[in-house]
Amino acid sequence: MSTDEWKRFVLEGTRTAKLATVARDGSARVVPVWFVLDGDAFVITTGSESAKGKAMRRDPRVALLVDDERPPFSFVSVRGRVTLSEDPDALLVWGTRIGGRYMGADRAEEFGRRNAVPGELLVRLVPERVVAEADVAG
Repeated sequence: MSTDEWKRFVLEGTRTAKLATVARDGSARVVPVWFVLDGDAFVITTGSESAKGKAMRRDPRVALLVDDERPPFSFVSVRGRVTLSEDPDALLVWGTRIGGRYMGADRAEEFGRRNAVPGELLVRLVPERVVAEADVAG
């Protein structure tokens, strides 16, 4: 897929991403996350004391996967390093956008306010490497 194609793919509907982080013992941990794009960057929010929040503060290297599990199967796999912010204004803006994507416009503000509080992190992943394949079984 081209850059424009993979961006359209990841933003289609309400696909979640699977975010992989490095645990304290060096093992991998994968969790589903809601996200939006800001240019090429994936933007998520998470609790600073969550397992993934702690892992990303220790080691900013992550991998992220968005896939379509229906034939003919497609995916976008991203690797890179995250930057973290606790800025409440930015958390409100991005939390509202993320909430709107997954819960609808009528609940966007509710989710934005819920995630723009002390103890939340704004996570930005600018891809260093993207592998995007459409119609894998086609």
